[in-house]
Amino acid sequence: MPADTYEDAYQLGGAKFADKLAALVKTGKKTATSSGFELYTIEQDPLPNAGVYNIILNRADKPVALTFTDNVFVTPFMKVTADIAKREGEDDQSLASWREVHQAFFSQEYQANGIQFDPESSMVVVEEFHTVYPVVQTR
Repeated sequence: MPADTYEDAYQLGGAKFADKLAALVKTGKKTATSSGFELYTIEQDPLPNAGVYNIILNRADKPVALTFTDNVFVTPFMKVTADIAKREGEDDQSLASWREVHQAFFSQEYQANGIQFDPESSMVVVEEFHTVYPVVQTR
């Protein structure tokens, strides 16, 4: 795919979780992802955009899926909804599980960047997307 037709190619969740999360995207079970807002500021990275294609990579940095980002928004960690937790497609898809897993993940990511993650005040960037390729049959 020509580089000017997609915005980014990346692993979800870093190398540790890349294969698991890419498989969820590939099957259409995962249609949302979240990242720490404050990390974009520290790393001076632009926020993701809606209306763009992205390539999801596995742990070996091989492409496994093409997604289209439908919506991007920033919300407090504690305001992430049960719907978003379900759309993330991970574990039992409950909000409680989402908070537990993501608080641990964000805490490690923030610490690696010299800041502290606070679930009461930290913000998350939520990306809602759909898988374009491989084609996923929806009901």
